[in-house]
Amino acid sequence: MSTTTSPTTTAPTTTAPDNGGGIDPLEGAGTESVSAAADGYEIALLNRVAVGRHEGYDRVVFQFRNALPGYQVEYVQPPLHEDGSGNIVDVEGKAFVVVRMNPASGFDQETGEGQLVYEGPRRVGDARTGTSTVREVVRTGDFEAVLTWAVGLGDRVDFRVLTLDGPPRLVVDFRNH
Repeated sequence: MSTTTSPTTTAPTTTAPDNGGGIDPLEGAGTESVSAAADGYEIALLNRVAVGRHEGYDRVVFQFRNALPGYQVEYVQPPLHEDGSGNIVDVEGKAFVVVRMNPASGFDQETGEGQLVYEGPRRVGDARTGTSTVREVVRTGDFEAVLTWAVGLGDRVDFRVLTLDGPPRLVVDFRNH
């Protein structure tokens, strides 16, 4: 498995809290928007969303079956709206980050009649995730090859964005306490 960091804009470095060991697990993280273009035109098919706690950060992983999409990850102000309908979507938290992926979907249109690829929940997050910063991750859109998820946080914190392969994944880490 290789790790690739490929944002086209990088978040500014911030001072990390002293964790006793002097190593910042989120070196280079910040609160500015991070984005990257897709390498091609293939629609990335989401098949898994995972949330978990690690030492120094909470992690949200979007795993794809076939390719990585382009992305934009940024803080937004509520209310949050569902793509397409414009309906307001309630997300637990005090601060909100939107992860917009393009071209991406949880539904494979290329199979003729279409096939549901992402069969997980629209909302991820509860006591079972063990996270201290991430409260809830909610799908707010899967419309016209734009897949959008909102991350509700306990507070506005630094984040970093990574891409991984084998399988293709978009990872967003949020500083935790």
